[in-house]
Amino acid sequence: MLLGENMQSCNGLRWSLWTTGSNHKCRSIAGSLLCIFLTNLIFPLEAAYAPLEAKSKNAYATMLYMGTPHDYEFYVAARVMMQSLAHLKVDADLVVIVSKDVPQRWIDTLTGERVRVVSVDNIENPYRNQANFDMRFMFTLNKIYAWSLVDYDRVVMLDADNLFLQKTDELFQCGQFCAAFINPCIFHTGLFVLEPSNETFNDLLHEIEVGRQNPDGADQGFLMAYFEDLLERPLFIPPVNGSKLTGFYRLPLGYQMDASYFYLRLRWNVPCGPNSVITFPSLPNLKPWYWWSWPILPLGLAWHEQRRTTIGYGTQIPVLALEALFYLITMIIAMLVRRRFPPSERLLLLKSCLGRGPCSEKVSFLYLLSMKTMPVLALAGSFLFPFLLVPTTVHPLMGWSIFLLGSLSLLATAINVFQLPALAGMTPWLVICGALVAMGSPIYSNGITRVVSVAVYAFLTAPFLWWALTEVTRSMEVVTYREPLMAWTNGRQEPQSEVMKLC
Repeated sequence: MLLGENMQSCNGLRWSLWTTGSNHKCRSIAGSLLCIFLTNLIFPLEAAYAPLEAKSKNAYATMLYMGTPHDYEFYVAARVMMQSLAHLKVDADLVVIVSKDVPQRWIDTLTGERVRVVSVDNIENPYRNQANFDMRFMFTLNKIYAWSLVDYDRVVMLDADNLFLQKTDELFQCGQFCAAFINPCIFHTGLFVLEPSNETFNDLLHEIEVGRQNPDGADQGFLMAYFEDLLERPLFIPPVNGSKLTGFYRLPLGYQMDASYFYLRLRWNVPCGPNSVITFPSLPNLKPWYWWSWPILPLGLAWHEQRRTTIGYGTQIPVLALEALFYLITMIIAMLVRRRFPPSERLLLLKSCLGRGPCSEKVSFLYLLSMKTMPVLALAGSFLFPFLLVPTTVHPLMGWSIFLLGSLSLLATAINVFQLPALAGMTPWLVICGALVAMGSPIYSNGITRVVSVAVYAFLTAPFLWWALTEVTRSMEVVTYREPLMAWTNGRQEPQSEVMKLC
């Protein structure tokens, strides 16, 4: 693994010495080069490749790999977490273990933010054919590269969805392996402490190769099976003299507070250990960095506050400004069209049945069905289109503002084009605005009250949504049958002058 870099540096040095005629030194370099080659040939995964040297005895580390639909989001999350640790002035290096297919611009950004980037080869997952395997966990076994960071005495290995509330440097006093049980019987690998060791690293690789039992096929199940007796170990209590412990320990729950506990009471009540780190082991599409996760998950604002004070939103604000401008122009054009043209001229698509004879005889069932469903699809698209265009990791207040502006603009266009009743067409938009108020209101004393209030709101607004859908479909039925009738009437044998007079 180190061969590429060592080859480049040694070749340059060998050329330098060759020009000076130092054959003895060249032979020494050639021998060293051969040793490096044999070492990498025998132990291809012996250690992670780290181009920067360690500056501290300890490290906070996370990992990035490619191959999931959420690679960019986790990259942003890793940056925010690393910079939040830097703002807490932790006494440790910040390390990101990246697979070699991670874009170079991401690596450059991390390096510019004073993060040590360690490039590694992906560890092939032998459990990928299990029935319950989730493909987003294909390369989570890369996490065991943390044991190869032998420049450090202790490493705190982290998932990118951790939210630090305070500094946790006392974790470096823990033993060879320490993790918290947020599940009564299964420890969580979103945060754990380890003592780097090439011996342990190679043993972990061997266990992967022989196919050690792994319930979920990811790092969680593998490490749970490897450290199977951790539940029986004592609880970690940091020594007051600052010394490092040896052995295995259970971490207090305060180092891995499941966000679900917060949503029950809308406050923290974790008595064991400091309330230091929040983790979000929820659905992948409801991680705290997604703008739509708030107000469903109120803690999303806490994560975005850390982003605001660390890496900011500079790269996404121009995109949001362009989207807002597009929606404003679309809304202005829709209003001008409404004022300029009468309703009979706005729906040329529906006036396709011209000619002699009753048009209703020529209209197929598919045509009638499409005329009834197109307005409903247009209304649905008015919400889906802006939702997909908003950058996924913007601040919720920015994301929801652009989404509501975009949906309002497209709704106005759909209402004008299909001659829909304005109030019925706008009802879903009004219901969404009310839902944001109902869920995001700070008046709730606990999570139960909040859930009940949202359920009551949904119950009360359901009839209005049904009424709106009924009105939209009814209006389209009238237009669908009225337009063919008008076309047939206008197509009857009448003097052209009389038709002109009617116009």
